[in-house]
Amino acid sequence: MVEQARRLGKIELISLSKYFGESAAVDEISLSIPAASYCCLLGPSGCGKTTTLRLIAGHETASNGSVLISNREVTDAPPASRGTAMMFQNYALFPHLNCLENVAFSLRMQGINKEERNSRATELLSLVHMESFSGRMPSQLSGGQQQRIALARALITKPDVLLLDEPLSALDPFLRTRMRAELRQLQKKLGITFVHVTHSQDEAMALADLVVVMQSGRIEQADHPREVFNAPANSFVAKFIGGHNVLSGVVRKSSGSSVLVEGPDDFRFDLSSQQPDVGTKLSYAIRTDAIKLSPPNTKQAEFGFVRAVIKETEYAGSDVRVTLQTTDGQEFVAICKEADFYTNVWGVGDSVNASWKRENIHALGPED
Repeated sequence: MVEQARRLGKIELISLSKYFGESAAVDEISLSIPAASYCCLLGPSGCGKTTTLRLIAGHETASNGSVLISNREVTDAPPASRGTAMMFQNYALFPHLNCLENVAFSLRMQGINKEERNSRATELLSLVHMESFSGRMPSQLSGGQQQRIALARALITKPDVLLLDEPLSALDPFLRTRMRAELRQLQKKLGITFVHVTHSQDEAMALADLVVVMQSGRIEQADHPREVFNAPANSFVAKFIGGHNVLSGVVRKSSGSSVLVEGPDDFRFDLSSQQPDVGTKLSYAIRTDAIKLSPPNTKQAEFGFVRAVIKETEYAGSDVRVTLQTTDGQEFVAICKEADFYTNVWGVGDSVNASWKRENIHALGPED
């Protein structure tokens, strides 16, 4: 029984593809989503994340590959037999039904008697803290309240998997932050698998056990949020996930398992995890909060520095976002504490030294 519970809600996508004409919306992706986990499909518009969700739900037919849910082949199964429920971006509440009737609707379609379906609907309304709104119509609810009703309606069928298509996008920033915390708590309480489509990096980082970064119908990286943030798989992930700069250097020396990289300008550092040829251009990532700025005449630490000119500043309360350009034309961003930035009275056009420790360099490999 315990082993069976562990399998319920597990999702496996095997070489899954979806073509619209000759265009691949999803291009041979393989992914395993553990049971009872919170997975976020993340990427820019048109990357294939919503199509992937619809393939799991059965609202799109796969061109190739397989979908397994709870260790059961469901690739060609209708949506109602997959053990999934879907919460749509626009919530899709019935305007002529009150909250209780909206939540109970699927049970009504199953022929369950009114007393039982209303009892179960009331339990779900209580779960999402909306029991006192049972008699209200959708037009009498705020956006956050409508979302809770839609969530209760999706959960009433007791699915193994809940699929959420950008459920927070219509909410204001304050309510979005509050609702994502409630979603996370609810997922942990119910112990079912949530698969959540979003284009918000912050949302994915806050919610997910597994972040799946997609581009052009393919998976670029699938890992725990901390791994995706601290060790991006490539330049696309580093740029898209935010908080990183992607810089480039040239291999000047290669000896055994160690190589010497130079760039931007004459900044030099050693890499031991890769062995590219001399002359190869390499990309590497530096977190914006790992960069220290100092005046040009400041004595530098042993790890060296890059000379740069301030191109733009953006005040953000406790921090200042500083865009810089090196003499060889590369641009990068540093996050500077407000007090440090204004103590130095820096402005656009000023020269600074930017430095970072070698252990904060994350190599991405040869330039694309």
